[in-house]
Amino acid sequence: MTNKTNANIGFEKHLWDAACVLWGHIPAAEYRQVIIGLIFLRYVSSAFDKRYQELVAEGDGFEDDRDAYTMENVFFVPKEARWDTIAKAAHTPEIGSIIDNAMRAIEAENKTLKDVLPKNYASPDLDKQVLGDVVDIFTNRIDMSDNKQSEDLLGRTYEYCIAKFAEKEGKSGGEFYTPSSIVKTLVSILKPFDNCRVYDCCCGSGGMFVQSAKFIRAHSGNRGSISIYGQEANADTWKMAKMNMAIRGIDADLGPYQADTFTNDLHPTLKADFILANPPFNYSPWNQEKLLDDVRWKYGTPPAGNANYAWIQHMIHHLAPNGKIGLVLANGALSSQNCGEGEIRQKIIEDDLIEGIISLPPKLFYSVSIPVTLWFISKNKKQKGKTVFIDARKMGHMVDRKHRDFTEEDIQKLADTFEAFQNGTLEDEKGFCSVATIQDIAKQDYVLTPGRYVGIEEQEDDGEPFDEKMTKLTSELSDMFERSHELEDEIRKKLGAIGYEI
Repeated sequence: MTNKTNANIGFEKHLWDAACVLWGHIPAAEYRQVIIGLIFLRYVSSAFDKRYQELVAEGDGFEDDRDAYTMENVFFVPKEARWDTIAKAAHTPEIGSIIDNAMRAIEAENKTLKDVLPKNYASPDLDKQVLGDVVDIFTNRIDMSDNKQSEDLLGRTYEYCIAKFAEKEGKSGGEFYTPSSIVKTLVSILKPFDNCRVYDCCCGSGGMFVQSAKFIRAHSGNRGSISIYGQEANADTWKMAKMNMAIRGIDADLGPYQADTFTNDLHPTLKADFILANPPFNYSPWNQEKLLDDVRWKYGTPPAGNANYAWIQHMIHHLAPNGKIGLVLANGALSSQNCGEGEIRQKIIEDDLIEGIISLPPKLFYSVSIPVTLWFISKNKKQKGKTVFIDARKMGHMVDRKHRDFTEEDIQKLADTFEAFQNGTLEDEKGFCSVATIQDIAKQDYVLTPGRYVGIEEQEDDGEPFDEKMTKLTSELSDMFERSHELEDEIRKKLGAIGYEI
């Protein structure tokens, strides 16, 4: 059994390993659609079946009444799209067409999913025997008898597959997936509440929304009470987000189509209580020349060669009077002075909007290995004129050779540290956290790199006198130098023996 982390929960690996036999038969992007489409279809059909049995047991004859399902936030699934129909046809030549028709039937019954679901199962490039084997896995290995558990199980399977696709596809995977430990950290610090508006201007597959809804439900709230708004420029990713929201039963306004946030803002009048986002790192070009006088650039026009401060100002523009932002940015945005970025950052700091900065360790992302930073921007901060800096670069643990992950304890520590700052009870800890005033930041030329403020952690004194330690170390260094000369002479002799002189 695989160790449980934020990146996997055990049984999904068997699903992934089995499904990987598809790799090589069709392009990666289509493969992703095949698996995620089946996850979606299996879940909505299971939820329908459970509701169907409830209505049959009630005996009022409403089991074929569409409204009896939609009133419980359950998709009405036509007979030809129900999983038992698909499972029975798993190893027939028509299985691809049957699944495509099931997707079309669900779209016809649920208008919000029109032209969203994948319909590439009848493709001649997709081996139907392999497809049937994958259908068998969905039929036999996912226990849907407990509806509450199965909703979480399938949803988390969906997240796991997205993570694995991101890993497999490299940098392009970052377009639709932000590691859950990063999202959980943002949500745990921001603490979205009931009856709030949550917005993500580059929402990818919708992970920010999923974790926000989970947080509210976990704290005795109603996840359906939040209003969710999002936008995504990539068509396939936008469709994936729509399916993700449907799987979770989350009602979200992601716009009527995919669109670029800068040139076609689909929520122009929105003022959000919470904005969570992981915009593309150092995005360029972003059509700056078309937006030179845009109302969003309150603190200065962002440079054409980097959209970091365009994203920041776009989010500030959409923030409610007491709103909060949590976003992920590449480290360069902390200190860049290029093309006016330093002046924009200074004005934002002087407007007392920067509440906290957290440096993250490298290798948290599947798509890039560079270290990144979490920014927390707030209107009406509790600690006026102050910013908390946290250096979390040594936190987390290596899941494998390439990937690091945070534990739940790591995430809680960061959330507790931030909360202590907001309550005015945080004490500086060398090498980890420090509270700075706007004046302190000005002395650092408005650079926001946490290391400048938290300093270096204090080293434990081993009790050895300095002079004795230096004598010992210099003696060891002298021995190393002497040994290096011996090795150098030996190498020269070896080379000379085969006719080479250096």
